[in-house]
Amino acid sequence: MRAELAAAVADGWRAAVEAVPRHRFVPGFYLPAEQLSPRGLTWWEPVTAKLDPERWLTAAYTNQTLVTQFDGDEPDWDRPEPRDGGSPTSSSTLPSLVVEMWEDADLAEGQDILEIGTGTGYSTALVCERYGSDAITSIEVDNHRLERAAGALFGLGYVPGLAVADGLYGYWPSAPFDRIVAACAVRVIPRAWIAQTRPGGKILTTLGGWQYGFGRTLLTVREDGTASGPLLPGTISFMLARPHQPPGFGNPAHWLSLVADARPTLARHPEIDWLDAWTEEAFFTRFLIQSALPTSQVAGVDGVTCLIDIDSGSVAELVSEGDELRVRQAGPVRLWDRAEEVLAAYEAAGRPGSEEFRLTVDGTGQWLRHPEMPVLVLG
Repeated sequence: MRAELAAAVADGWRAAVEAVPRHRFVPGFYLPAEQLSPRGLTWWEPVTAKLDPERWLTAAYTNQTLVTQFDGDEPDWDRPEPRDGGSPTSSSTLPSLVVEMWEDADLAEGQDILEIGTGTGYSTALVCERYGSDAITSIEVDNHRLERAAGALFGLGYVPGLAVADGLYGYWPSAPFDRIVAACAVRVIPRAWIAQTRPGGKILTTLGGWQYGFGRTLLTVREDGTASGPLLPGTISFMLARPHQPPGFGNPAHWLSLVADARPTLARHPEIDWLDAWTEEAFFTRFLIQSALPTSQVAGVDGVTCLIDIDSGSVAELVSEGDELRVRQAGPVRLWDRAEEVLAAYEAAGRPGSEEFRLTVDGTGQWLRHPEMPVLVLG
């Protein structure tokens, strides 16, 4: 079964995937049931060797993501309960994506690597297998997660540096690093990561946000403490780092009451499928919009879509009527006007792919640039 899994990954990592027993890192996980829950949410079924050994082992060696935790609650895998909805907060990422992440980081012998987000420990084990345990330090904010990962790693003879720590601050005791690789998404690049990376070293991370748009970047750190690099092609989504998770915004109906007296206008861009579609282009379009509106979120109430900005107290109501989109806005920030500015510039530039953008981080901010579009300020 490991050989079949190894066939799905890049050549240089196949030996490691064949050598590392993934099932040792996932004593239990959740798989979605075919039917929704009574509340219309995903019904998550626990899978363990005790409950269904064949299903458990088959899933462990299938190239898929296995959810291991919801809402920060560590399951009791001796007596697991089904889940009615919930937000995944830890998982064993599909192996081909794990390997793609390590490949994109441009690892090599002799490097010091920091992994942000140990999770189950499976990705850590792959690096240990290929480059040796001394090559990697892995940190995890959830002590229960790290305890389980450590048990699996040490039980297989892998002894990387492990610590419970908030990954947004890196890990000074083991710095400096040649590579920092994040298995979570961040809204902006933490300054500590740049400070802890050797000049010439690289940082690989996914950039995410409250509209769930994603972009990935590979930054190279310079002698002067700045960093820059391209966005990478394709869309890979990771869970946002817990401190970067979107805050609750309350009742959307309360927000829509703010636009009750606003005069509706016709949008120049009536197509809004990108707000919730799961295509690569939609993910990146949302990424650009959330870069321009970093504290805004998308919500729906009674068939109406709205943009809510809890920082400024602004809201935009979007109502589709045939081929038209009627917009009402309130608050100091005209959210939809700003979104349309970005959409217009994006279309005028020919809807360029993510790899045509470049991120620069210096002492004054974080800048996303394309030669034919206005600069977007991430932070």
